[in-house]
Amino acid sequence: MAEKHNPPHHRHSIPGLSALGKLDPKESEMIMEYFTTQVLLLKDKELLQKTVREEKKLLVENAKLKKDISDLKILLTEKQQKKKAKAATASKLTAPGSTASLSAPGTNPKPGRERDGRRRRGERKGRRERTKSESALEEEPRMDVSRLDLRIGRIVGVRYHPLAGALYVQEVDLGEPAPRTVVSALRHIPKEQLQGRLAVLLCNVRPCRVKGVVSTAMVLCGSAPNAHDNDNDDDAQVEFLEPPTNAVPGDRVTFYDYPGEPDRELSPREKVC
Repeated sequence: MAEKHNPPHHRHSIPGLSALGKLDPKESEMIMEYFTTQVLLLKDKELLQKTVREEKKLLVENAKLKKDISDLKILLTEKQQKKKAKAATASKLTAPGSTASLSAPGTNPKPGRERDGRRRRGERKGRRERTKSESALEEEPRMDVSRLDLRIGRIVGVRYHPLAGALYVQEVDLGEPAPRTVVSALRHIPKEQLQGRLAVLLCNVRPCRVKGVVSTAMVLCGSAPNAHDNDNDDDAQVEFLEPPTNAVPGDRVTFYDYPGEPDRELSPREKVC
């Protein structure tokens, strides 16, 4: 009878598991503890970032409440002053000296009436002028930087503008589904220093075409006078606004005294701040 030959069984091993199997049990336990520690650290970092965002939101809401209380105090003070002014005017009109002069025997009451009429006309004119000035103050728009949509972005791509030698075209991550294209005149800064850098951007400007490339945001920088102290803006030293080190793309830059929400799109003809 022919002998049956069973095919050999091939055992496949996973490189990582086989390596762990060859290690000493203590070393394997130390490696597992290291990975567990790293996972816990990542969870703590995520929780810390979430706590910072919630703290910023509470600070903004607290500043808004303080501003509302301050506005109510100012309104109450103005109403009290108006009531005092009305009471003083009424007391002057009903003063006993004026009635005595009108009813005194042997005197002509007409001059007193004329004086009272002139005084009342002057008071009405003064009230109308005050009302006009108050309405003009109310109509004047208040400067409010909260209307600016300032956000943290990370520059993920930099290239030279194909039609302008003094311009960069940058791709900036703002925490949105796709990066934004930004055209800036920062050619005095090397490309290597811009790549991966955090910056503050104004995001609710109207998109504009710059030498054929549409720019949808604006990089904020600060400038300082040059060493020669002349008025030439081309020689001024321009530097980035440095965001906090723990900032992430998409974080909004807020101000304590201005808790409002940003405009959907700024008008280029309107003065905001």
